Amino acid sequence: MADLLTHVLAAYALFTVASWRFEWLTKRWVAIAMIGALLPDLNRLGLLVTDATLESMLGVPFSLDAMQTIGGVCLLAGIGAVVLTERHRQAFGVLLAGALSHLLIDGLKAYADGAAGTWLYPITWYRHPTPNLYVSSDPTVLLLTGIIAGSVFLSERDWL
Repeated sequence: MADLLTHVLAAYALFTVASWRFEWLTKRWVAIAMIGALLPDLNRLGLLVTDATLESMLGVPFSLDAMQTIGGVCLLAGIGAVVLTERHRQAFGVLLAGALSHLLIDGLKAYADGAAGTWLYPITWYRHPTPNLYVSSDPTVLLLTGIIAGSVFLSERDWL
């Protein structure tokens, strides 16, 4: 859960700071970017529903593992853009940017074999070496992200 909250807070901080520069990036679009930061973690639905159950419901082979790839988040952002608003292109871009912020942050975490996941699929199967900056279960990462997001929140309201 700390990993999920970390990604949402990071998206909030990143897109709120970007909204200071871009007028069109309103609070609504910042919230949509935060939703986009959740998209790669939809693969966690596998904890509740098995792939076999989804395959029987959909009638086609299906796996949730692709959700944490560029291809998966592009597909999910496309679905979200169609469902979300009348401004489909802008919604797609903001959802995708939020999801990419998640994937980029995940590309920095520590893995046992020293290489990141195949998050670049379908572009390539290459697993780049990671700088092993953090472990996703480390509460220090959540605390640091919370401090940054809180500082942005206070700066937004001119309380600092």
